[in-house]
Amino acid sequence: MVENKKRTAAISAVMAYIRDEEQDHTVRRPPPVFDFRGQNLWAISGRQAQMQFRNLMQLRAFHALRG
Repeated sequence: MVENKKRTAAISAVMAYIRDEEQDHTVRRPPPVFDFRGQNLWAISGRQAQMQFRNLMQLRAFHALRG
């Protein structure tokens, strides 16, 4: 009898979770809009180049450790 109650509680919890997820997916949200006004695109580009350079240096350093 106790196992039947546990099974019923587990199934109802899963069904409630699935129902909530379906309701979230039926509501259409507009895609996020990125606003670049007020941001310096040259600064963003410079930071991106620095990150890419650091990544390349890390790959080179790890590759040197192998061989």
